[in-house]
Amino acid sequence: MDRENKKYLKQLLTVDIAPEDSDIVTMINPNSDEDFTSEQLPKELLILPIKNTVLFPGVVIPITVGRQKSIRLVKKAYKTDKIIGVTAQKNNDEDPGSKDIFQIGTVAKILKMLVLPDGNTTIIIQGKKRFKIENVLQEEPYITANVNLIEENFPSQRKKEVKALVNSLKDSAKKILKLNPDIPQEAQIALDNIESSSFLTHFLSSNVNVEVADKQKLLEINDGVERAQLLLEYMLKDIEMLMLKHEIQDKVHTDIDQQQRDYYLRQQMKVLQDELGHEGPDKEVEHLRMRGHEKLWPEEVAGHFNKELDKLMRINPASAEYPVSMNYAELLVDLPWGEFTADNFDLNRAKKILDKDHSGLDKVKDRIIEYLAVLKLKNDLKGPILCLYGPPGVGKTSLGKSIAKALDRKYVRMSLGGVHDEAEIRGHRKTYIGSMPGKIIQNIKRADSSNPVFVLDEIDKVSSDFRGDPSSALLEVLDPEQNSAFKDNYLEVDYNLSKVLFIATANSLDTIHPALRDRMEIIEINGYTLEEKIEIAKKHLIPKQRKEHGLKATHFTIDHKAIIKIIEGYTRESGVRTLERKIASLIRNVAKSIAMEQEYSKKISTGEVVEILGTEIFDKELYQDDDMPGVVTGLAWTQVGGEILFVESSLSRGKGKLTLSGQLGDVMKESAMAALSYLRSYSDRLGIHYKIFDNYDLHVHVPAGAVPKDGPSAGITMFTSLASIFTQRKVRKKLAMTGEITLRGKVLPVGGIREKILAARRAGIKELILCHRNKKDVDDIPSNYLSNMKIHYVSTVDDVINLALEKKKVKNAIEFVIDNDVKN
Repeated sequence: MDRENKKYLKQLLTVDIAPEDSDIVTMINPNSDEDFTSEQLPKELLILPIKNTVLFPGVVIPITVGRQKSIRLVKKAYKTDKIIGVTAQKNNDEDPGSKDIFQIGTVAKILKMLVLPDGNTTIIIQGKKRFKIENVLQEEPYITANVNLIEENFPSQRKKEVKALVNSLKDSAKKILKLNPDIPQEAQIALDNIESSSFLTHFLSSNVNVEVADKQKLLEINDGVERAQLLLEYMLKDIEMLMLKHEIQDKVHTDIDQQQRDYYLRQQMKVLQDELGHEGPDKEVEHLRMRGHEKLWPEEVAGHFNKELDKLMRINPASAEYPVSMNYAELLVDLPWGEFTADNFDLNRAKKILDKDHSGLDKVKDRIIEYLAVLKLKNDLKGPILCLYGPPGVGKTSLGKSIAKALDRKYVRMSLGGVHDEAEIRGHRKTYIGSMPGKIIQNIKRADSSNPVFVLDEIDKVSSDFRGDPSSALLEVLDPEQNSAFKDNYLEVDYNLSKVLFIATANSLDTIHPALRDRMEIIEINGYTLEEKIEIAKKHLIPKQRKEHGLKATHFTIDHKAIIKIIEGYTRESGVRTLERKIASLIRNVAKSIAMEQEYSKKISTGEVVEILGTEIFDKELYQDDDMPGVVTGLAWTQVGGEILFVESSLSRGKGKLTLSGQLGDVMKESAMAALSYLRSYSDRLGIHYKIFDNYDLHVHVPAGAVPKDGPSAGITMFTSLASIFTQRKVRKKLAMTGEITLRGKVLPVGGIREKILAARRAGIKELILCHRNKKDVDDIPSNYLSNMKIHYVSTVDDVINLALEKKKVKNAIEFVIDNDVKN
């Protein structure tokens, strides 16, 4: 039953005002339903929506009316026949309409109305008969409706089933009265005096402890037996909850007694353990103290540790603080204070390990060897922290593992992706429940060495929120001048991290905290070339997957051309993760054939690749020979490597309008406008009549319109395309270019040269035009990648035009018409 209803059940036999601190007081009037007839029902019944309760026939309840609309309704009814319709709201809307109330309610009579000092109005209403809304007449200033009364349908108690059901309701009500001490015993008298079976169900329904929707369901049921059965189900559930509550209270009381009993038993056990020589809490503390004497920690830490043990001796082992202090003391003694693994500075061995574990990446491996050489000579790690930066899947994390293997150090990896709590780095203070040290100290303990190789993976994906900024906490960890005295909030004493070799990995430098980036030495790892991917597949991926699938080298081989087919047709990435998944798909197909004893080809060729993996996902961009002017081949850099792209220009009679298409970014559009502006100023030297620009519309398009493109590197490509279309001179064959252009006609350097040259080589390009300041980038590329390719270095667009455009115009060149004159 409702708590408030139970609280006031002692008032069941009287009609009175509810106390100020109550919401609902349920009272009874068994004869109300029989007294009310349809002749007393108004033609237009005023409907009062109420919240959090349901009015049943025969029940009298006080209601506090606070809404102005409801106050006007009550005052009008109170001045007339005092008859209103009361319906429950479906929700707690402050201004309910006809759609927000249930359609079945109870006709009620206002017995008394009081206006309170705070402006609210309290009415005492008596439920008469149920009704159903047939037609809503108006909603303002309050709801009025035509309703039909619903007659009660409860069989006589002469039937055994009905009598048994009524007795069950009364018995259940008595059990609730017995289990709930908050209900006064006078309620038992009220139940005994209720003779009407119909009213009994209404009275108990009004007081049963269920939601408003369930009470409304009881009100809407017309069959009295069905309503009584559902009511009995609700009451039995209430009894179960009350019995469970009593069990919990008894158990808590028993637990308190049990704690006192355990204390005395524990004291007796302590005496017995001392007599038998077994270890008790005191022995455990002494054992920790002995371990502490063997530690190579600073005197300050030793004094702090002994002080903690002394405090632990004074704590009752049964108290909640004891395990917290014990765990802290065990952490202190478990940390590898002053314990280091011996470094192996055999650089030739280290180089062999790096070459074995990673194909390619020669520049990166050389930089790592140089770093290890400095460590060997100086034997001091106070220098920049390494940060391996590059696209996903190129082996940044595995490089850290190889470095640990080369140095014979312990390897620890901590993923920082999604870390947004400073406590993950520095730990929680011991005062918090469930506190623990940060991940740095936890991993040092796990490594059991104070000089492991510590990989901070995905350092660019650290975020921050109201719990702090982990990037700022990492500043202390990665600063060689500070990390010799790193203080974890949980540890409370300084720990020396200066001997730890920290290696961070990142996919992007933009999201790394500037101060954090300043503390790290960035080593860029570019994507693998086609040749490098082939070697990685042969030396690493295929043997690894063959072993994981339980196959031997004699079971199958993958053809060289098949590997190229997989790389070019089914992957587009800087790393080799997708390549490894595709190779795994091929090997699973072989494993299936072997397991099912089916015939299969032991040499996987390009045909088998297409058959197993399906049609190619990616098309290789090749050079397209075109005799039309205005078509130029450019070079672009993407996150998955270099690509070639085409810039196309066309002219049509018009008024000098410029159209740019191909989903170009702002920077690329600005490059096109800069190229056109310079071409206008340069037109005399190219033999272009200045009026042509105002008499012809220009359209510049970069194909693959669904792919967004941006950047300044297409500047000279745009200029060459415009110069070609306006001069009607074709671009030389097998030629590509990249470089930024200025309004003064200068060519500026751009990035991604290595990837762009490799893309040009794959596409069959024979000549390249680059800025002369990009020569240093070309010098870093192995010479075998530059074979059969000629590179021209330029400083101005004059050099570009002289190299790119042929001397003669194309056949069927456009004859430009200016002021009705034809200009060739």
